[in-house]
Amino acid sequence: MTHTDQDEADIEASRAPLMDHLIELRGRMIVCVVAFILAFIGCFYVSADIQIFLIKPFQAAYALHAAAQAAGQHGGNPFELIAVTAGFHHLPPGAQTDLVLQATGPLEQLFTKMKVAGFGAVVVVFPVLAWQLYKFVAPGLYRNEKGAFLPFLFVAPLLFLVGAALVYFVMLPFVMWFSLSQQIAADGITVELNTKISEYLSLVTSLILAFGLCFQLPVVTTLLGMAGIISSKMMAEVRRYAIVAVVVLAAVVTPPDPISQLMLAVPLVLLYEISIWCVRLIELRRKKADEAEGLPA
Repeated sequence: MTHTDQDEADIEASRAPLMDHLIELRGRMIVCVVAFILAFIGCFYVSADIQIFLIKPFQAAYALHAAAQAAGQHGGNPFELIAVTAGFHHLPPGAQTDLVLQATGPLEQLFTKMKVAGFGAVVVVFPVLAWQLYKFVAPGLYRNEKGAFLPFLFVAPLLFLVGAALVYFVMLPFVMWFSLSQQIAADGITVELNTKISEYLSLVTSLILAFGLCFQLPVVTTLLGMAGIISSKMMAEVRRYAIVAVVVLAAVVTPPDPISQLMLAVPLVLLYEISIWCVRLIELRRKKADEAEGLPA
């Protein structure tokens, strides 16, 4: 697609010497650093509340697993597990909810709070980082490119939240239920799951970041399609290889159980198909715009 003389004039007017760009970049980086520090301080102040929030899925799995054992059952209702974690369903009467996690080092809990605060700060400050990035690159974009790029600033956080919600409400309860089911109590031998708080929260934050980033697939592919780097035809042709790559990625970033791997692999395959349609839509709009301008397709 060609650009109008007004577009070229806008780009030319936005040109600045290299030093000016570096000064602007430094200013925007300072804004991001200050925002992160303020968010870190705020998250550290409420780090105990963040920890409790992140432990809730484990508590739900623990309580329902204990209730199932007390009733002589070996399995649980997966929908009940999700409903309890989401707060839509109450725990069984008398369910054991006193979950104890271990801190084996004198400063382990302090460092864990700092890691949780850092994780929370990244999530809180992400809109600021995205906006500063957009404001830095916007002068070098044409007007139609600015209009196309801006919606992704809102779509990217939304997709990240969808991935994080899948981890929190679905994957974590199942993973912890599966871990609790591996305990042994027979013939005078007991093997109990005594989870360290640092290891559990590292698992939680790693899964949330992994799912949140993986769910950016439509955003990344659509931007690449807008730039003309990839096409819907290319993506359709390599679909089988992409599915293999998704399965391998799911096996690497999730715990070693098939349920967790499927919980990541299936949504990613669906997102890949959605990405193909997004790129195809961009190509159709570009073709119509070229035809309207009298350009060859």
